[in-house]
Amino acid sequence: MKQLKIFKLIMISCILTLILAGCGAKEPKWDTFEGALNEKSFPVPHEANSPDQTTTNVAMDYVRYSLPGLKEKNGIPDPYLEAIKAWGWTEQEDDDSDSSGVFLKDGLTVHLTVHDDYFVVMIPKEKKTSIKGLKTK
Repeated sequence: MKQLKIFKLIMISCILTLILAGCGAKEPKWDTFEGALNEKSFPVPHEANSPDQTTTNVAMDYVRYSLPGLKEKNGIPDPYLEAIKAWGWTEQEDDDSDSSGVFLKDGLTVHLTVHDDYFVVMIPKEKKTSIKGLKTK
């Protein structure tokens, strides 16, 4: 009889732990924003975490921000789109995907892609090539 009571207590404890763990997954807040590391005029949620430096490749400067609760299948959240537009950015309607967008402001272009629990802010590098000729006297 005593073993049955202990077994019931263990089962109840396990069930409560699972319930509390499920309730612990918090949704991102969309009330405070700051400038992105690679473009200060583009907003990112204040609670998003990122490395201290941007990652660079030949074509893009990009920063990956972790944000638990973000889901790729839900696309860019409406409150985030509203904040981006409030900061003066306009969205290009060329992309069919809800999980990515291209935004323009003052000649700058920013690509935003949303994934599960993180998003990426990318800025294309301008190709600045100049050919200098030899001057002969």
